Amino acid sequence: MEYKTLYNGVKIPEIGYGTYKTPAGEVCVEGVKTALKTGYKLIDTAAFYANEESVKDGIIASEHRHNDIFITTKLWNSDHGYENTLKAFDVSMKKLGLDVLDLYLIHWPKPLAFRENWQDTLLDTWRAFEKLYDCGMCRAIGVCNCQVSHLEYLLSVCRIKPMVNQIEMHIGYPQTETVEFCQKNGILVEAWAPIAKARALDLPEVVKISAECGKSPAQIFIKWCMQKGVVPLPKSVTESRIIENFDVFGFSLSDSQMQILDKITAIGRLGSHPDECNF
Repeated sequence: MEYKTLYNGVKIPEIGYGTYKTPAGEVCVEGVKTALKTGYKLIDTAAFYANEESVKDGIIASEHRHNDIFITTKLWNSDHGYENTLKAFDVSMKKLGLDVLDLYLIHWPKPLAFRENWQDTLLDTWRAFEKLYDCGMCRAIGVCNCQVSHLEYLLSVCRIKPMVNQIEMHIGYPQTETVEFCQKNGILVEAWAPIAKARALDLPEVVKISAECGKSPAQIFIKWCMQKGVVPLPKSVTESRIIENFDVFGFSLSDSQMQILDKITAIGRLGSHPDECNF
């Protein structure tokens, strides 16, 4: 496994283990243990997932040390605003058992509760993120689910630009405009739902390329993201799938295979639109 380098010099693994909808307790603990044993070095959680403590317990049970792992968590929508952000960060840090967080992200740029004045609220929230970064509490800061319009605003008013933008991105929903904007501005893109929630693994084009490469359709989806320069965050609680999702090294997709996959339009957005989310 190789690492990407954020614009501030921090290195981040090129693939991560996602924990969205992973229930707290034994299921999450075992999932994190398996992921770390398999070779994952990036664990992605969030306050909204309600499993930060279980992520910590999984890391402890794995006998890995925190400083060997890149840990990400996220600020939830109800905690936007300067003071609320600082308080929410403290809560997450206690649950994760950390003194310094590797990456802190704003989960959604335009929560329903703050939609009428989302720009002012986002700026207040981001200023708290900048403070956490300045104080050395976070090695990197960023956003999630931001499209070009959100990023253009934030870049026009921020002092420290986001280092990461985590978005829904997969074959059939490449988010080309957003990805290109981020890469042009030195913002690393992470992909949630990189396997498209397993809803399109039987597409004929994917099945054909899977057979050509001797890899599973899920591995083709993940490798496609990686060859786009994006960090995929596949998630599973099944041991065999956790291992399969990581087994994406030692092969590559050809230019012609990438072009075929780029042309797939049968999937589209599977999650909420950031301007229309009802939470």
